[in-house]
Order: sequence, then structure tokens, then C-alpha cells
Amino acid sequence: MKLVFATQNPNKAKEIEAKLGTDFSIIGLDTLGITEEIPETAPNLEGNALQKARYVYQKTKRNCFADDTGLEVEALNGEPGVLSARYAGLQKNAEDNMALLLTNLKDKPNRSAQFRTVIALIIDGEEHLFEGVAKGTIIETKQGNEGFGYDPIFVPDGYTRTFAQMGLDEKNLLSHRAKAFDKMKEFLKTK
Repeated sequence: MKLVFATQNPNKAKEIEAKLGTDFSIIGLDTLGITEEIPETAPNLEGNALQKARYVYQKTKRNCFADDTGLEVEALNGEPGVLSARYAGLQKNAEDNMALLLTNLKDKPNRSAQFRTVIALIIDGEEHLFEGVAKGTIIETKQGNEGFGYDPIFVPDGYTRTFAQMGLDEKNLLSHRAKAFDKMKEFLKTK
């Protein structure tokens, strides 16, 4: 089965492609001539994922999926949440985002957080949502060079290393995006 992945983020595409197996293949937006920034103006992850999937489906009429992910920090009332990519500004700079988050968490004893991904799938015109969550802790200093976004400061529960210290195969066993994608994959096997 071929699906369009509605993302301009090569890191997300790399993570999903590593989990595909032989049953599915992804068509990139660039292959379809979609190079513009896809709007993300909804107030929550579900809305943004649907907005992106609908945008691509309306343009291509192809089965597609999109995701939106947020880092939700307990001591910050769920921030940065839906604004995770733009937490420190519209430039979407991961280093700036991490620096602001660490500043906002300074002197806070509760460093519990979770990554949450929502995938919106449109298949044959029908919309479906799938959610994946990875719970963990925000550490005080960055560790590791793998991954992207907040990975260098997020240690998943049950581990002593950050996502950025894990290889893609290991991260894909327990990440929020991988969990949401696995749910979508199981659903697609019934189609």
C-alpha cells in the first residue's frame, strides 16, 4: 500500500520509513510537487494532524497521513504542547526551544513529561486518528547527538539515556511516533 506522508520534516520521514516493513511505502510531498508550508493553526495536536492530512488529501486525492507531536511538561501545565516546534519563536530552532524549556524548568522539582503524537489518516476519504505517548523526564543538560527536537533532554521512563543517545532502531521501539504509527499500521492491515 502506498501512502502520502504529509510532512516536510526529513527526520520524521526517516523514523517512519524505518518502521514500514514491506507492506507499505511512503510517497514524499516533494514527489507530488508540494513544497509549500502546510498550515498548522489548530489549538491542539489532533486538529493540526487533521488539518495537514486534509490539505494534502484535497490537493492529491491520495490516501495520506500526517502527524503532529508535542512535548507536554507537567510542571509547565502541558507546555510547550502544540507549540513545541515554535516554543521559542517562529524560526522553529530546536536549540532555542530546548534552552527556553530548560530555563522555564529551572528550580522546578517535577520534571515529568511526555511526548504525544497524533496521526491523522485519510483513507478512501475516511478520517481516522491514532495516538502514541512516551512518558519520561526532562534532564538538566543535553546528552546525545541522534534524533531531533527535544530528544537530547528527554529520558524515557525505564531508561537512563536520552532519545538522542539511542539509535533509530532502539528509539523506534518505544517512541511516541512509533507507537502511533504501529496503531495505524495495525488498522491498515484490516483494510
